[in-house]
Amino acid sequence: PLHTDKPAMAGIGPGMSFADALQRRHGGTIGLIPCAFGGTALREWQPGESLFTAAVQATRTAQLAGGVLRGILWHQGESDSDTREDAERYDTGFWSMYHPLTEQIGGKEVPFLIGELGDFLANYAPGCGFYRITNQKLKEIADSDPAIEWVPATGLTDRGDSLHFDARSQRVFGLRYADAWEQAAARLGMTLM
Repeated sequence: PLHTDKPAMAGIGPGMSFADALQRRHGGTIGLIPCAFGGTALREWQPGESLFTAAVQATRTAQLAGGVLRGILWHQGESDSDTREDAERYDTGFWSMYHPLTEQIGGKEVPFLIGELGDFLANYAPGCGFYRITNQKLKEIADSDPAIEWVPATGLTDRGDSLHFDARSQRVFGLRYADAWEQAAARLGMTLM
């Protein structure tokens, strides 16, 4: 696993298949800066909160070591789908995170890829009852900015808990993130290397 947020539950994510696909297609070296933290709400990613601060710090450290930011992968929203109120104000919370984040890490002109929440959330009994509203907000966000690209989760499956994507779906999702990166990068006139 790339992420160290919850070692007892660590599993596969879309990052490796994303990077592998882009490396195979474009060559060069691709570095990943894992900042995800499972089960978190958007309010925990706001400026001044520890997750926001850690993401900025990790990105700046990579940049000081010679890394060049070429994209941001975003898959978050399940925890904001438990109530209608949280789901309906997702866009407001997103923009209050997005603008300061991209300003602080120099990411305003790089692809920001937003992944769709899985439809299997409809069967998750403890919560996520308003995930369709969150997905609608995520799609509207992606449609409103040329640097932001939507990554569909159509047909992807869960690992039996109606909450997390299974390993095959995570790999497929990573390939979809790579395709989305290429679309956004072309629109923004940037190359991988």
